[in-house]
Amino acid sequence: MRVVRRAARAILIDSGGQLIVFRRSLPGQPPYWATVGGGVDQQDTSVEAALHREVAEELGATVDRVQQVFLTSATRHSGGGTPGITVQHFFVCRLTSMNLAARTGDEFTNPAKGRYDVERIDLRGEDLARFALQPSALKDFILANRDALLEAVADPAPDRDRSGSGSGFR
Repeated sequence: MRVVRRAARAILIDSGGQLIVFRRSLPGQPPYWATVGGGVDQQDTSVEAALHREVAEELGATVDRVQQVFLTSATRHSGGGTPGITVQHFFVCRLTSMNLAARTGDEFTNPAKGRYDVERIDLRGEDLARFALQPSALKDFILANRDALLEAVADPAPDRDRSGSGSGFR
């Protein structure tokens, strides 16, 4: 099988250690939470370029400290799409600015797409365990690696050893 869809998604953390996610509400379905991001378009020069475009479209936001940390894949057999493999690239990144009034895209103007409400989840406590973050493997990854994720977006201490002793991700 071949890869038929790639997506770039943000494990987006603000300066207060909070994960920025969407609370997705679709008509007739229970809500769930999802990270910001979407498909890699043909005009995107890289998966990371797609991430920056998606963050700008969906949040009117900019990010820095971008690092790919997680990857998921699934087989798509039907559902109206071409059969094959779908791959999601997850990048940890730090929110540097956000202007929700600058959001663009059909998902924000078409009521049939449901709601995309921005929420923040404190990564320093146990809050994330209560949320139905999708995919569930991502939730497990974040819970197992929250300290390393927070470290990845933190301002470096002036005396921190920069020898590169490893990423700290499991």
